[in-house]
Amino acid sequence: MKVKDVVAERFKKLCEERKITINELANISGVTPSTAYSMMSAKRRDVSVVTVKKFCDGLEITLGEFFSAPEFDNLEQEIR
Repeated sequence: MKVKDVVAERFKKLCEERKITINELANISGVTPSTAYSMMSAKRRDVSVVTVKKFCDGLEITLGEFFSAPEFDNLEQEIR
């Protein structure tokens, strides 16, 4: 799994835990819903660190807390 996929899955899981939608996450994070849904799409090319930070701010967690999930420990290498 690629890092962009793990990031999207992590945010989906955090939203489920908090019983909020991706749209609600966008609103509380100051991100447009289209940006949020674009980031969650399998067709996206890259994930913006700034957007990740805004989502973390909206969820009231740090980047460290976000990336400390075990899913990030076994990512495949991005360099091909």
